[in-house]
Amino acid sequence: MTDMGEACVRDELRTLFLFEHLSDEQLDTLCQAGSIETFPPGLIVTEGDPATCFYVLIDGALVMSKRSGGVDIQTSRTSQQGVYFGAWSAYIPGEEHIYEASVRLTKPSRVFVLDANAFASFMQSQFPMAVHLLEGHMVGGRRQRQIIGQREKLLALGTITAGLTHQLNNPAAATARAVADLREGSGKMRHKLAMLAEGKFTPQALRTLVTIQDEVAEQVAKSKRLELTALETADREDELGDWLEEHEIAFAWDYAPTFVEVGLDIDWLERISASLEDELKDGEPSASLQAALGWLKYTIDTELRMIEIAEASKRISALLADAKQYSQMDRGSYQSADVHELLHSTMMMFGDKVGKDKPISLIKDLDKSLPELHCYPGDLNQVWTNIIDNAIQAMGGRGTLTLRTCRETDDMIRVEICDDGPGIPAEDIGRIFTPFFTTKPFGEGTGLGLDLAWRIVVEKHHGDLRVQSEPGNTRFIVLLPLHAPVPESLVDSDSA
Repeated sequence: MTDMGEACVRDELRTLFLFEHLSDEQLDTLCQAGSIETFPPGLIVTEGDPATCFYVLIDGALVMSKRSGGVDIQTSRTSQQGVYFGAWSAYIPGEEHIYEASVRLTKPSRVFVLDANAFASFMQSQFPMAVHLLEGHMVGGRRQRQIIGQREKLLALGTITAGLTHQLNNPAAATARAVADLREGSGKMRHKLAMLAEGKFTPQALRTLVTIQDEVAEQVAKSKRLELTALETADREDELGDWLEEHEIAFAWDYAPTFVEVGLDIDWLERISASLEDELKDGEPSASLQAALGWLKYTIDTELRMIEIAEASKRISALLADAKQYSQMDRGSYQSADVHELLHSTMMMFGDKVGKDKPISLIKDLDKSLPELHCYPGDLNQVWTNIIDNAIQAMGGRGTLTLRTCRETDDMIRVEICDDGPGIPAEDIGRIFTPFFTTKPFGEGTGLGLDLAWRIVVEKHHGDLRVQSEPGNTRFIVLLPLHAPVPESLVDSDSA
């Protein structure tokens, strides 16, 4: 509780630096509207509450703090007379005024207290030009950040779209090549089938070939499990090539790699040869074996091309599914989400730059036991995108990116995004989350990527965003609560 308010005296207000140049009339106006009150030690202003009063410290001491990462971080400790806090921006119309920091008195303190509306009226009537300038500065700055923030998102979207387009182009091109090969191969296969049907084989021989063809197709399906070294592959190709030449097979060294690729060996070829020799109508085993092996070769090529098309189609579907997960286009803005799925979908967007056999290698150290978050997934994907894109640029497009997740506290998780680039200069590290600050050349960076990440993590999710940096090890640390604040629209709908 406070003591009864004292009568305000103009001469005492004039001793405060904030009021020392005001006229007697202005000081009298303030004294009539406000009062001097004595407060006991304790919380006087709570961050986030509606800003109802403007306060000026006359005697006493206070600590100012802001909430970050679930804890109060002290930003100022002072006993200076004239320090002000509270509804200091109440004079700006059309704004939602809340206390931007918490203030705790550390000993009994005398404070000049002015109702927010009275303070606003005084400022607007006595200093109209200053109010307009301050309003323009605050509102204009916010609008500028919003406009350039949208541009920052569009630039990130352009980067992601380019990467996704590149990734989609690879399986699409593979599909087109496979279809072209299939078209060419089907013509050759029809030609070989015509040769087989010219009458050199008995019906039983043809049935045997069809059976072998089915077995070969099944073997092709299993062949992907076959892992041979380059030396083993070369040895098998030499063995098959020699066997084919001994049996007067044309294009022997074209056939051999195809047969080795799907796991066919000399035993297979001997079996085919023996089956045909028993069932021939006339005595041309070489020509008949040539036709049979050619038909089987094109059968294998056809099966392999169909497998390529199926795998390319799966790849395209997976990329589109990741893009859908990244954009969260089919989900509400606030919902439960797995942080690892969000990171995965974002990394897929950088797939042409980061990953196995890519310019930037990726290391994952993930705690898969982490629970799902109640959060804004689309916004968090924007956070990962901005930080990862900065890391890629910092490394010059080559290096190692590390993703790490773990439990920070019972109700908070930790995500680290690390790179082995040159690091952030000591003189810049304290400013990297400041709007419009950028170390990139003029015109290449807006300085809002990390500011946007800060506002999403700290302001929207009530988490924390930190950075630690030295040459070869820059670490962005994102702390997220298990339950981000629920949007007001959902709160209102639940209470309706």
